[in-house]
Formats: sequence, C-alpha cells, structure tokens
Amino acid sequence: MHTLKLSTVPIMKRGRPIPSPPSTPPTPQIIPKIRTTHFSKNPKTLLKPTSTPPKPETGKWVSLNIAQSELSLPLTFPTGQTFRWKQTGPLQYTGAVGPHLVSLKHLPNGDVSYCLHRTTSEAEALLALRDFLNVGICLSDVWEVFSASDPRFAELASHLGGARVLRQDPLECLIQFLCSSNNNIQRITKMVNFVSSLGTYLGTVEGFEFHEFPSLERLSTVSEQEFREAGFGYRAKYITGTVKALQSKQGGGAEWLFSLRKLELEEVIDTLSTLPGVGPKVAACIALFSLDQHHAIPVDTHVWQKVFRFVFSELLFQEVLTFGNLSMLWLSKIATRYLLPELAAARLTPKLCSRVAEAFVNRYGKYAGWAQTLLFIAELPSQKAILPPHFSNAKVNKSAKRKIVEANTVSEDVTDDY
Repeated sequence: MHTLKLSTVPIMKRGRPIPSPPSTPPTPQIIPKIRTTHFSKNPKTLLKPTSTPPKPETGKWVSLNIAQSELSLPLTFPTGQTFRWKQTGPLQYTGAVGPHLVSLKHLPNGDVSYCLHRTTSEAEALLALRDFLNVGICLSDVWEVFSASDPRFAELASHLGGARVLRQDPLECLIQFLCSSNNNIQRITKMVNFVSSLGTYLGTVEGFEFHEFPSLERLSTVSEQEFREAGFGYRAKYITGTVKALQSKQGGGAEWLFSLRKLELEEVIDTLSTLPGVGPKVAACIALFSLDQHHAIPVDTHVWQKVFRFVFSELLFQEVLTFGNLSMLWLSKIATRYLLPELAAARLTPKLCSRVAEAFVNRYGKYAGWAQTLLFIAELPSQKAILPPHFSNAKVNKSAKRKIVEANTVSEDVTDDY
C-alpha cells in the first residue's frame, strides 16, 4: 500500500471559461493534425505492414526536428499541465505516452530530440509523441497574433519562448486534475504516482519508475477506502465516482471523453461538470489540456490578478504595477475602482470567472488559453528569476501613489481565494 506524505506547496485553482471566442484577432496557421489512436483503450494499428516488422530500435537519440522556439521542455513539462513526466537529466524529461516510454531533451543547438526506451512500434510511438506535443499548432504563428494584439506580450514571450500546451489523453488528464483539487504540487505528484503505478510497468529511467496510465477497468478495481489509505482524502470518492460514471457511458468512458473534442466549449464544460468532483475550474483545465478547447481559460486567483495587470489596463501596468511591495489584492482594488467599478470588492464567483475569461478571449482570440498558460508560467518562481525586473518591480510616480492611497477606501472584503 502506498502512503503519501503531505506538504504545503501552493497550486493554482482553475475556473469557468466562456462559450466561444470572437472572430478576431487573425487565426494562426494550423498544421494539419496527425491522426492517432486512443491509447487509453484498445490501441489500433496505424500502419499495416505486409510482413512482420523488425523489432523497434530503442535507446538511441533521434532529432524531432522541432526548434526550441516551438518547444521548450522546461517551460512545458514542470508547469502544472501534467504530473507524470519527470526530469531525468539536464534539459531532459521522461514520461509515458500511451504504451511508449519516451525521453526528450534539448540538443546543443536547442532543437528537441527523443529516445524510445520501450515501444512495440517505433512509427506509432513517433506519431503518438508528436500528437501529445500538439505539434499540429505552430507556436510562432500563435505568438505573432498575441504580440500584434498586445506589444507587452511580445516582450514577455521573447523571454519564455517555446511554452507549449500539450494534447493529453483525456482520461489521464481528467484523473490528474481530480487529484489537483485544493492541493499542492508535491502532494498532487504523489497521488498521480500512485494512480500511475496501477498501470503496466514500462521501465525505469534515472531511478524513476514509469507506467502506462491504467485503464478504467483497472481503476475500477481500487476501492474508495484504498484511495483514502493512500492519502487521497475526500478526493477518493471523486475518483471512484468518476470512474463508475465513465464506465456507464455507452460505447465506453474513454471513447466518450474523446468525443468531447467535437463539442463547443460551453457544452464541454457543462458535460464534464456532471462528473463527480469536476467543477468549472477543473473542467476548463481538462478542456484546454486534452480536448482541443484552445480558448478555455482556467480562472483562479492568479488569473484574476493578471487580468488587471496584463489585460484590462495599460494604466495599471504602467503606473501601479511599478510600485515595489504592493500586494496583488490592493492592485485588484485599484483596478476595480478606476477601471471596472462594478466589480469592486467582487468575489471570484463563476459569473466573474466568465468575465475574466471573456477579457482574455477578447484580447487574444481563439488561442487565449495558450496566452493564459504563458502568463501563468511567467508567475512561477523559477521563471520570475529570469524575467526583467520591470515585469514585477520599479519606481512609481506620485499620481499612482495617490491612487494607491485612495484605493484604501475600497471595501475591505477579502475572499477566501486571497
């Protein structure tokens, strides 16, 4: 039995997006998606050789022909999208993509290479990997659209290029974010490790054991009590309840989840929210990171703060944010007082989450979720250290100081999220 040790590292919460994006700004160029199989259940053969294929060659490093500007491993994997990939070397990360155990690392020129540690088909592994990395979307085109919409984004993106949104298996993504509810990164990782250990063992790399993500059938054999004993707490009933609900879906739960990729965002959020433990925040994460809903905006307190700092107001960015030790709570009060007075002292309700998400989509368009992801990454301590100081601190002029003092008269209501 696995027992988890608790810690107190904060993890961001997520919120409800809006139904659909506007027609502008311009649409980035889309590279056609690579068709792939549903690795969570009944893998299909994409290639049909006329003779017995040779045994896949594993252990060698091969270039993916992806530049660092299109995929930065440190800005993609350890950023809260997935908790199943481990850092196994300098600029090297290892994880399972379906039944394939893969390592990725940056070459000296920055390009990304891959190494297959275990696979039954090298061709299928490569197709699955490229699909997982979402290479059908050209990041430079997306960034160009964002930069045209907001010059400040262009400067930020120049420091954080290659931060990509993954296209995960929906079941794998769903279970991971059920573990994330009101949790911290260290504890989420331990929970996800426990769930992963229920799947087929694929191998060990640099001391880390890797498993294929377990099927719904395997997950259904674990009781709520076993999850509780493993340290999942109240989330145990959500996982077992969701597994049971998925098993009741006609055609199978894994296929049902994949079918959500064909729906509109609002319907996806509402449908996912019928599952035990899935609210609009978790649903938005699943929609963005696994269901092709690129304008889904998982809203939490951090995003709520960024709206004032990066989306609603150039005035706030130029004057107020330059004040050294001002708390973000007061920044939001200043913003609501001078820019959106109707939201002054507002709680972070689902309706307000929709307003916040709408602001992102109005500014950044159909890939607004990718923009929000970059802004979240920019707030991580590891990234703040490499950003220019003016993104967080500088001197403030007398006018901004006066507004800060006046903002103290704003209602003192403080929500639990702060």
